[in-house]
Amino acid sequence: MPKGNRPDYDGPHRTQFAKNKLKILASQDICGICGLPVDKSLKWPDPMSATVDHIIPVKKGGHPSDISNLQLAHFACNRQKSDHIPGKQQEKKKVEEIISNNDLPQSRDWISYRSG
Repeated sequence: MPKGNRPDYDGPHRTQFAKNKLKILASQDICGICGLPVDKSLKWPDPMSATVDHIIPVKKGGHPSDISNLQLAHFACNRQKSDHIPGKQQEKKKVEEIISNNDLPQSRDWISYRSG
């Protein structure tokens, strides 16, 4: 989504988002996604640099500038989270049957085998 189409970058929420971003950067030190400290001396595009994440993504109905919807995050964590909502796990495809070596037929009775 281009920056021009997001209300936190270009629109009525831009100013409030910028103010709240500064508050988050000044008051938080732990990534809200992974729980590890954020080194604020690292600059973009370093994957461990500081960024502000929307807890509920704007695209999914989260408020673009409400400080309660913002958290400090590593750039890499924020990118990996993308527009997913925390706590909602993606449905994983279940494998009906997993074949392992234990399930394969044996070619001979190796327990009673004696080399000769």
